[in-house]
Amino acid sequence: MQVARYFLHLLTVHHHQHDLHLPAGQLAERISALFFEVVHGELLGDHLAAAGIATNGAAVTSLAGSPLKVDEWQIDAVYSGTQKCLSCVPGIAPVSFSERAQHHIRNRTHKVQSWFLDMNLIMGYWGEGAKRAYHHTAPINALYALHEALLMLKEEGLENAWQRHRKNHLILRAGLEEMGLQFVVNEADRLPQLNAVSIPEGVDDATVRGRLLHEYNLEIGAGLGVLAGKVWRIGLMGHSSRMENILLCVGALESVLGDLGAGINQGAALPAMQRANA
Repeated sequence: MQVARYFLHLLTVHHHQHDLHLPAGQLAERISALFFEVVHGELLGDHLAAAGIATNGAAVTSLAGSPLKVDEWQIDAVYSGTQKCLSCVPGIAPVSFSERAQHHIRNRTHKVQSWFLDMNLIMGYWGEGAKRAYHHTAPINALYALHEALLMLKEEGLENAWQRHRKNHLILRAGLEEMGLQFVVNEADRLPQLNAVSIPEGVDDATVRGRLLHEYNLEIGAGLGVLAGKVWRIGLMGHSSRMENILLCVGALESVLGDLGAGINQGAALPAMQRANA
């Protein structure tokens, strides 16, 4: 199993990854629900399905950027966003439900407390013979934008988009590592679209990000939670995942960090990126 970020929401006292390798019967007893963030790899779909365990996947950053095989991996419910690798306007959450998930939704024993999140009402908008009741005013402009984004993805080719994100990650990695920056996540577990690198010792996070923004019109993400002030998050998503953006980002970082006396390897990043792009 190879998954970049693998989150378990185990509703029992057993919170260990090795529980997933138990026989189906024992697995069903120990796990009530499984939640994971889909990045890449095969997700034990057959094993979990045989145990009767529902799976809920988050593919917010994965959709159109990494392999996402909902049917093959037997993911019961998965949601995403339009603003990441689809490069569409934000505000819509594409979702997918398996037949089993739809059965559970339709046969729930307790009333949904949220009108907005009542999937029974939303599901009335599609399907043969579905009886639609008013639920919301559809975001028509955003839907047109999503349609165009999907057309652009089709023109490029889904597999080509996956390969582009992967290749551009490798080019960015070559430049940053040759410069002397270190990635936070192990190579086998990285998400190509979201690159987290450690901030060099003695360098002020806000100072660097501020200079990148004001001098180069370039914004990179700050660390969140316990990683605040310790890492930078560099996104290579959708239309932004292009060679010119990688060159701008690495060159700007090299200039600013060098000016601040960060002790990086100046002049080494560009040749490394050229080799990675060969």
